[in-house]
Amino acid sequence: MELGIAGKRALVCASSKGLGRGCAEALAEAGVSVVMNARGAEALEAAATEIRAAHGSEVITVAADITTEEGRAKVLTAAGPVDILVTNAGGPPPGMWSDWDRDDFIAALDANMLTPIALMTALLPGMMERGWGRVVNITSQSVKAPIPVLGLSNAARAGLTGYVAGTARQVAPHGVTINNLLPGIHATDRAVALDRGVAEAEGITLDEARAKRAATIPARRYGTAEEFGAACAFLCSQHAGFIIGQNILLDGGAVNATL
Repeated sequence: MELGIAGKRALVCASSKGLGRGCAEALAEAGVSVVMNARGAEALEAAATEIRAAHGSEVITVAADITTEEGRAKVLTAAGPVDILVTNAGGPPPGMWSDWDRDDFIAALDANMLTPIALMTALLPGMMERGWGRVVNITSQSVKAPIPVLGLSNAARAGLTGYVAGTARQVAPHGVTINNLLPGIHATDRAVALDRGVAEAEGITLDEARAKRAATIPARRYGTAEEFGAACAFLCSQHAGFIIGQNILLDGGAVNATL
């Protein structure tokens, strides 16, 4: 499908690997000029080089911690006017409710709620002025079905979801859409970390932990970064202008809910 966004400019956060990279690659394939951001310069440059070679699109890299004011300023200055924003940041560590103090919650809110809000605050005015824009926030299936050991993530991402619910409807009259993509388990480093924790806790191998988790997913497998990126690219396309303020699960059917 022709997405109709060739020549647009996108900022994709945390995009050197995993779901962020999947989104950056899908947008580049659609002819979008992509500004890629991540903390690690080496991995970021390697990913950008591969995407340029594969798709011939302009790819700009900005190594910075997007969860800090300094990092955001650096990224936004390099990015300039942006038509498409994909927010993304690694989730907080797992644990139990009794493990976390105020500083833990502040760190989670900074990374997974306040950083996306700050980026939207900076970039939405330009999108509205130009009469077109797309924002996709990568959140989590835990927004729909909270995961007990991911309480920090549950809290921060739920806060972002509430913010988007109102803001998306305020900017929609200006041709700007904001939506959230809610991934379940995908074959990324995050899944490896979670599976390793299960393996260590239960005294089983990493492969056994992965198979045990996959068996709980109706699709009986983990998602891929490529199919996640394709879904993101569609939400950023000219065909998605009537999708406003939605929370779209990409979880292989793991969340068992009618609505």
